[in-house]
Amino acid sequence: MKHYHFIAIGGAVMHNLALALLEKGYKVTGSDDEIYEPSKTRLQKAGILPAEQGWFPEKISADLDGIILGMHARIDNPELIRAQELGVPVYSFPEFIYNQSQAKKRVVIAGSHGKTSITSMILHVLKDQGVDFDYLVGAQIEGFDLMVRLSDAPIIVIEGDEYLTSPIDRTPKFFHYKHDILLVSGIAWDHFNVFPDFEDYKRQFYLLMDRTPSAGSLIYCSADPLVKEAAEKSIGQGQKIGYQAHPSRIDSGKTTLITATREVEIGVFGEHNLQNLQGALHICEALGLSSEKFYASIQSFKGAAKRQEIIVQHDTGILFRDFAHAPSKLKATVNAVKNQFPARRLLAVQELHTYSSLNPQFLPNYAHSMDLADVAIIYLNPHAVALKKLELMSEEMLREGFKRHDLMLFTESAALSDYLLAQNYTDTNLLLMSSGNYDNMNLEPLKQKFLSYAAHS
Repeated sequence: MKHYHFIAIGGAVMHNLALALLEKGYKVTGSDDEIYEPSKTRLQKAGILPAEQGWFPEKISADLDGIILGMHARIDNPELIRAQELGVPVYSFPEFIYNQSQAKKRVVIAGSHGKTSITSMILHVLKDQGVDFDYLVGAQIEGFDLMVRLSDAPIIVIEGDEYLTSPIDRTPKFFHYKHDILLVSGIAWDHFNVFPDFEDYKRQFYLLMDRTPSAGSLIYCSADPLVKEAAEKSIGQGQKIGYQAHPSRIDSGKTTLITATREVEIGVFGEHNLQNLQGALHICEALGLSSEKFYASIQSFKGAAKRQEIIVQHDTGILFRDFAHAPSKLKATVNAVKNQFPARRLLAVQELHTYSSLNPQFLPNYAHSMDLADVAIIYLNPHAVALKKLELMSEEMLREGFKRHDLMLFTESAALSDYLLAQNYTDTNLLLMSSGNYDNMNLEPLKQKFLSYAAHS
């Protein structure tokens, strides 16, 4: 039985990979200095939750088959140092995924936005069509217990992000998967703390495209001018396939695909999602599925968690939650909801939570990203700003940065909650966007408010 030890086992992907290896029959141990929910309960249920939090070099022995190193660990981690002293193989999780999938056809989904949605669409269709496949995706998806699967399947679909690989490998994760088929959905500046130079950020995608093998494919969103330019200049040897948004129409808040043979109603909407869907179609076709099989299965796709996710709705209003935090994601989500329901008032709330979004130097990138919202609200926590040692931006700074003179700022979750609960949600949608949780703001009263409209309709 192979035995792998996880340094920083509590991370979202790391604990899912640990559970996947346990399911595969491997012995799994791990350590971490902080483990939050849902990781804690899931690891405990599987019997692999560390007995104590912290780092314990005595857990590391020469007979381990490998160490899997999480990004949360530091370069001077005592367990990592001990493993290096003993000569135990150390893998980042992308290196380990490649190690486990060298004999498979590797499909990598990359891009500044849309990765999770595209990967989720592909996984949904493949599962619905009975195709055997492995996967790595960055969110919990309906119908899948884990974010990772490793088996003897001949295909693996990987959500490949450009963030740094590990404390000892400062290159983007997506280089390590050595793709056969690559999809790039978009290039828009993100991870400002890691890539302070936009030219350097773009360069990572150029290098990735150049690695496409002669027997492989580069599938790219030609509607994105930066992606189109990079793809056309790429010296990658594989076939190049550009795509744009799938033809469609909107009627009474429902989006319908227009195909060569029929019309297909779907459960997602917005220009970016229609681009995502077209990209997913090309991937599925490259894996041997017909377009008709794709359309048959995509109808039941409801979206990935926190991607235009419907929390609760009534006849004339929806409470949405979305992961959007980078400027391109924010604009795409606001525009999608407003264009889908043009007659409804749209309240859009954006929490500035990441290092990039809280940095005054990055603020101009948010210009006009909330233009289509009828009410535009920003939430930020002064404590989070202080922890990142950044300048607290004023309402006036934010109004200038977003180019929105009526933008509202809240700095306390209780005050934001009171304001939202005081609103009338007849013919109104509420869109909550964040990679955080508004400092644990309780959404239950808002849900109940929306449900009260349904009860009286």
